[in-house]
Amino acid sequence: MKLKVKEVEFSYASVPVLKDVCIELAESEMLGVVGPNGAGKSTLIRCIDQILVPQKGNILLDNRDIKEMRLMELAKKVGYIPQSTSQIFPATVFDTVLMGRRPHLGWRSSEKDTGKVLEMLQLLNIEEFAMRDINELSGGQQQKVFIARALTQEPDVLLLDEPTSNLDIRHQLEVMDIKKNIVREKELSAIMAIHDLNLASRYADRIIMMNSGEIFSAGDPVSVLTPDNIKRVYGVEAEVNNNNGKPYIVPIRPVRQNGNDGRS
Repeated sequence: MKLKVKEVEFSYASVPVLKDVCIELAESEMLGVVGPNGAGKSTLIRCIDQILVPQKGNILLDNRDIKEMRLMELAKKVGYIPQSTSQIFPATVFDTVLMGRRPHLGWRSSEKDTGKVLEMLQLLNIEEFAMRDINELSGGQQQKVFIARALTQEPDVLLLDEPTSNLDIRHQLEVMDIKKNIVREKELSAIMAIHDLNLASRYADRIIMMNSGEIFSAGDPVSVLTPDNIKRVYGVEAEVNNNNGKPYIVPIRPVRQNGNDGRS
């Protein structure tokens, strides 16, 4: 399934957040969306999931505008994985994952639904937590629950909103490895809004760098994550090294911004 974002614009009240954003997501591709705070990364993810509705432009799934799709129909095709959060309503892990079946059969669960939940719990290696309250789990464990919930929807596209926020280094790598493997094995496509440039470099097939609601640069990690782009967008001098064919960014110092120094 191909996803296209065409000339999308979105504003909160009179404040523009997205400006003429155009994206094409290929099948079995993981696309990283990076940029400083306020660049529009999470807003873009929420527009694709219809949590927010753009004022202009179109978002197409297999050339069909998502505005023409009912929310339950969209939920069968697009799975949303939110940021880790400590403020979650009380529910067992099993019931949280079961919510992912809602678009398919309503509130009455069948044997197929429970079987799909158990399959995802085993896939994410969290079946031992099935009857525990999700609020009792660590941030990394909660992220696995959210992944399982999204996968029970049987989507074609995954939307990842800051998937490593509030996670320690080990859980960042573990969660990202899981998501990358799932995209490959299940032949899904994924868009992830992410702050960490090194994680984006390591896991994304292609990267879009946003600044002030616009796409500043797009391409493979090597062509996007350059010292010049990082300086202009983030206002930071950085050294970019090669690590097994992927850029590895070492921030050095902030630079003084002036009228001609960049777009950030």
